[in-house]
Amino acid sequence: MKEINPNNGDWAVEARGLVKSFGDNRAVDGVDLNVRTGSIYGVLGPNGAGKTTTIRMLATLLRPDAGSARIFGHDVAKESQIVRQLIGVTGQYASVDESLSATENLIIFSRLLGLSRTEARRKAGELLEEFGLTEAAKRPLKNFSGGMRRRLDLAASLIAQPPLIFLDEPTTGLDPRTRAQMWDTIRRLVKTGSTVLLTTQYLDEADQLADRIAVIDVGRVVAEGTVDELKASVGTSSLQLKVQDSQDIEDARRTIERILKVQAKLSSEAGKITAPMANADLVTDLLIALREAGIHLAEMSVQKPTLDEVFLTITGHGVKDDASSISDESNKSEVARV
Repeated sequence: MKEINPNNGDWAVEARGLVKSFGDNRAVDGVDLNVRTGSIYGVLGPNGAGKTTTIRMLATLLRPDAGSARIFGHDVAKESQIVRQLIGVTGQYASVDESLSATENLIIFSRLLGLSRTEARRKAGELLEEFGLTEAAKRPLKNFSGGMRRRLDLAASLIAQPPLIFLDEPTTGLDPRTRAQMWDTIRRLVKTGSTVLLTTQYLDEADQLADRIAVIDVGRVVAEGTVDELKASVGTSSLQLKVQDSQDIEDARRTIERILKVQAKLSSEAGKITAPMANADLVTDLLIALREAGIHLAEMSVQKPTLDEVFLTITGHGVKDDASSISDESNKSEVARV
């Protein structure tokens, strides 16, 4: 087997034209992906976009109808046994035995991965502590909440830290505190040598974690780049100002338009003005002009475009809007696929 160095600059994932259909439903329609080793790569899209099906093809769990994919240079179809040694997969639903405790589950998984009895118990204890499950370690899983089951499933996937980890919507069902803990864990995994391919429908998650993002919609990659590149593609940042005296707002708006040479908009909030900021160097000139005009500011901020605006601009709908518009029948079909 090829020796893998996670920091050697190779591609962890190379996918070309992946296609997968289920009956008349073309779930994945020509997906291309390039994931650099040692990075966090986000695949962002609504439910039913084809994210999970793509992951399952890359993880050798589904055979593509067309296209090809390589993991660290190994073909997922022709060298599936080697690929499986290089990856770890966490799905959307817990894959644990409800008749056993959290500790027993993790020990069994550890033993199956070749750890000794002592190592397995030590690893189980470490993971339970990291995911805040120590107090519930001996409790039957049938008494676990959905969030606790999710955390245990994630812990099990991290027993043996593989070079490439697929995390399919890893924080679904988690409370904000546990989500933040999971984000820290993902960052730690990359710092210690793993590559992470993360699917999510949470815009803030992609924004916080991903070095690069592929926006996927209706089975296709419709945009790809860094967070800043994607945001820049839909427009410039905006300057938001609030004057202390609302009577100055018209004078302030005219000054902004004269200095920045843009069209400013008055906000519904009293005394607030928003204007596109194409040239950040002119902001200093604007502040001087406002001061010379005797216009005092209460607030000033610069707002970059959000990932929600990116998705809305590229696809014509928001992530959550599209997810909620999927019919019950489509949801059943997606569950059956994954």
